[in-house]
Amino acid sequence: MNEPIVARHWLAEALPKAAPAIATTTVLALARIWNANGAEHSVGNAALMTALSLGAAAAGVVAGNATGDSVLVGTAFAASGALAFAGVAGYADGLPLPLLLWSLVTAGAYGLAARYWRTDRRETVAHERETSARREEYGHIERVETLRATTQIEVARTGAAYAEQLAQALVTRATLPGFDPAALERAGLPSLPAFDRGDDL
Repeated sequence: MNEPIVARHWLAEALPKAAPAIATTTVLALARIWNANGAEHSVGNAALMTALSLGAAAAGVVAGNATGDSVLVGTAFAASGALAFAGVAGYADGLPLPLLLWSLVTAGAYGLAARYWRTDRRETVAHERETSARREEYGHIERVETLRATTQIEVARTGAAYAEQLAQALVTRATLPGFDPAALERAGLPSLPAFDRGDDL
């Protein structure tokens, strides 16, 4: 059982690991653009982002109680955190507080992502082990069946050769003077049809 070998591009391997940092950096950049366009010290904009963040968190709580879907709950709370982070980064003047929040949010995002990566890795390893064990089992069965078929072919070939040699020996023996077919029967050997008592030979 041969399976195709799929080599993934290095970028496809690295992109999932960089996704949390890319997401938080994108939110920080957009928040700072929003800050430069009038959100700095804007109470209305801060209240809007606070309301959106609280709404996303409430949606996560409701989704957790209603469906129990961890992906939906995680998405809602991630959106709530991103909105809160964007609101603070857009409202604050200067970069120290937004950068501090960015580092904390990025570390938290990697902490949450590491849990899912470990689970995914465990499932992948378990699948690879199961596939390898199944491949070994099927390979063993295939080898045993090949040996059995080869043995049956050899036994049949040997039996045919033995029968041919026996027939040739009996024919040769029958041509010798003093051959008595009845002596074969008395010895317990099966009689040949050509040497039955009813024959003229």
